[in-house]
Amino acid sequence: MENSNTVCGVVRAVHGSQAEVAVDAGGCGRCHETGGCGGHHLGRMFAGAPRTFRVDNALGAAVGERVTIAIAAGGVRRAANLAYGVPLLAAIVGALAGNALFGDAGAIGGAMLALAGALSHVRHRSRPGAGNPADEPHIVSRS
Repeated sequence: MENSNTVCGVVRAVHGSQAEVAVDAGGCGRCHETGGCGGHHLGRMFAGAPRTFRVDNALGAAVGERVTIAIAAGGVRRAANLAYGVPLLAAIVGALAGNALFGDAGAIGGAMLALAGALSHVRHRSRPGAGNPADEPHIVSRS
């Protein structure tokens, strides 16, 4: 898959059109490729047990089957930008605006207010089905 990041795992449960898949290693599965981030090392350090994710199961994988999960290239970056970048940027802008209007106390209040709004936005955008369906993780092959 050229335009996606993949990782392998085992189906632990099936819920309608979705499956719970236990993934052996953390990261995007591209750790050993040029430009890979090596995130599996952090995953191994902080999470010893396999992690379980709920993914789309259009191929009808059954419990116990080994599967490959994919997410569109850029999907991880967009999710990280939403989760980390939006709140950080909002807090900075809120602090600057609050400081310009009301001094130091305004900076604190502006940062807190903007951060609360950003976190509400992130929560809304993180609901199931709220994002781009192409960015949702899904099973691409069964072994």
